[in-house]
Amino acid sequence: MDAVRRVVLDTDIGTDVDDALALGMLLRSPDVELVGVTTVYGDTELRARLARRLIGLAGADVPCCAGAQQTLAGRPVWWAGHEGALFADLEAEQVLPGPAADFLIDAARRTGELDVIAIGPLTNIATAVKASDDFRRHVRHLTVMGGNFAGDPPEHNFRSDPEAARIVFTSGIPVTVCGLEITTQVRLAADGVGRIAAAGRLGAALAAEVDQYWKFTGRPYNVPHDPVAALTLLRPDLFQTAAVDVAVSTTEPAGASVATPAPSSPVRLVTGIDAGAVSEDLLARLCR
Repeated sequence: MDAVRRVVLDTDIGTDVDDALALGMLLRSPDVELVGVTTVYGDTELRARLARRLIGLAGADVPCCAGAQQTLAGRPVWWAGHEGALFADLEAEQVLPGPAADFLIDAARRTGELDVIAIGPLTNIATAVKASDDFRRHVRHLTVMGGNFAGDPPEHNFRSDPEAARIVFTSGIPVTVCGLEITTQVRLAADGVGRIAAAGRLGAALAAEVDQYWKFTGRPYNVPHDPVAALTLLRPDLFQTAAVDVAVSTTEPAGASVATPAPSSPVRLVTGIDAGAVSEDLLARLCR
């Protein structure tokens, strides 16, 4: 196992259940020290309070900072309406008011070698990039769930803030990006959810969040996009990657992403996956 990585998770937790699953996986990973969570997109204070509640159920104490509510591109925020609905008294959870970019910059300076996992629109990350050379210098690696490099339709995170994605992919920070064409090769179904539900208070809460999301989508499964992307940092042996330049369209179709081979680029695109091993690894972590 690699040395413990110090990680900040940047997330739009609360809508698709995969963000909550990614948080749970990181909290239960022995090779991760989660030093903070920043939230992005829409009601980021509610998102931060939800993250704090899940962290508390895991018996941990990790600061959560409410981040940018609006995108750099000024595109409308999509809000499903079920965010945080399963938890009473979320207003009692103590969160930092932001801005999240300052939290990210400070964490990078204090840590010296910080890994950031970004699983929502890239607004907070792009704001930190624009604000601080220290952030670019002290982020060891940025892992991004985003893009659809197999064609249409554009993926949600890039479509929501294509301007932020453009800034991030031209920042010079070492990035691994995992797109829909990879994450959709893994599914979480009833047997896996049953294993998660049996794993303590956090597991039960995550299983309830999954059930809520399945009822919302009308499907008896979901794709764990965000945990899969996070595992590219923790288990790179389970993935194949290639050095690329990434272009993200800021005009229609907004968020469309294209990767071009570029051997000297600091950006790596996930091009292959051992889907069975990834599925088992993420479940093993969630069920610890």
